[in-house]
Amino acid sequence: MVRELFSICFYVSMQARSLFLSRKSMQVQACDQRGVSWWLILTILLTLSGQVWLPCEMVCRADDWPQWRGPQRDGTWRETDLVKHLPSGALPLLWRAKISGGYSGPTIADGRVYVSDRLLEADLQYEQIHCFDSQNGRLIWSYRYECPYVNIDHDAGPRAVVAISDQRAYALGAMGDLVCLDAASGTVHWHHDLVALFNIRMPIWGLSCSPLIERDLVILQIGGDDGACLVALDRITGKTRWKALDDGASYSSPLVIEQAGRRVLVCWTGERLVGLDPSNGAMYWQYRMPETSWIRGAPSPVWHKDRLLISGFFTGTMMFRLQQDQPEVELLWHRRGPDEEHTDGIHASIAEPILVNNYIYGVDSFGQLRCLDAKTGDRVWENLNVIPQRRWSTLRLIPQERRVWVFTELGELAIGRISPDGYEETSRAQLIPPTRLQEPTRRDGVCWAYPAFANQCVFARNDKELVCASLKQP
Repeated sequence: MVRELFSICFYVSMQARSLFLSRKSMQVQACDQRGVSWWLILTILLTLSGQVWLPCEMVCRADDWPQWRGPQRDGTWRETDLVKHLPSGALPLLWRAKISGGYSGPTIADGRVYVSDRLLEADLQYEQIHCFDSQNGRLIWSYRYECPYVNIDHDAGPRAVVAISDQRAYALGAMGDLVCLDAASGTVHWHHDLVALFNIRMPIWGLSCSPLIERDLVILQIGGDDGACLVALDRITGKTRWKALDDGASYSSPLVIEQAGRRVLVCWTGERLVGLDPSNGAMYWQYRMPETSWIRGAPSPVWHKDRLLISGFFTGTMMFRLQQDQPEVELLWHRRGPDEEHTDGIHASIAEPILVNNYIYGVDSFGQLRCLDAKTGDRVWENLNVIPQRRWSTLRLIPQERRVWVFTELGELAIGRISPDGYEETSRAQLIPPTRLQEPTRRDGVCWAYPAFANQCVFARNDKELVCASLKQP
């Protein structure tokens, strides 16, 4: 932080110095430079006091999107100075880059974009991790490894997004390959076969947990034997630091929250919702989930202050209170319909709902956009016009300031306002065309990968390309 403040002040002082030197003669430079020195001191003091009035482009620093659901792992876009409306038709692209199939959304860090895919070449199958320049889409490096897909359904490609931390990239493949690479060069630090290490009971749709970096650990839900549903590895060496739970794995990615003055690892496994000590895997609390015919939970838990929300295709919606005097949870309400066509609450397929003040907004099992009262779970309204009504229809809701960005499974990007009074869409544009690998049986094409929002741009992928479009206000 100090270095950034100094850089800002130095920049301003140099601009002021240039202004002085351009307007004064050489005979008074010494006096002007003393004035510049006082200007620099004043600027530092004003910056440290929070009263600095520098132009926004000098002090605003664009956010990266370095992991699952963004910088804070909560699906919120915190950048500003963005367009108010989208053009009709297709959104103009800054660049596009060729890739192959997969469900793994892009991540962005330090001017680079990361994404993984699956490549079929002759009789060989590969998973690949790519790194592109975020400014122009130029390929910087790729890393591939042979990876036959065995006994997993929906085989378009990897599911988990690449996590970036401390100049390292962490990628989990659908069949259990965990790779740590140098983020700039693609050099391999280590590559583990987690199936061999932990005897994973492979879920029907493969491993989908996006790596969570927690201090010196990389934490994953993998469903291994002998108490290895959740595992933590040293993020530098790759050595196992702890493992926990005998549960089968779901498709949900964990997060770390603050509760009762402690950091708590929250994960929705195939059997329960748990809160663990992220440093060692010790149990703080657990809630046994209702039994379902098969494990289907995919969305991550949603956390806001003292509330924790989960929503699933078979599970429905459950709201928990997080005790603040000790790490415990209490179920406040559970809304669940009798089947996937007669639902109550929100039966989310793959997309997390959002929790805004006292209301929940999310998409149900057949594409119904709904609003629920967060206190009771009662439905406030339902909108059937945002996406076509069909099984597993989904969209992503990304809050930003006082509006919401909507990315539909048809590859469209929309801007709207969402409130207890309803959803009002102001504009919509086609960002990327849907493709058929991700859902070959029930669709003419989908875009199920989570988009990324960074550097005032949107990044999205399908099974053929990765695209970037600027959303900066002109």
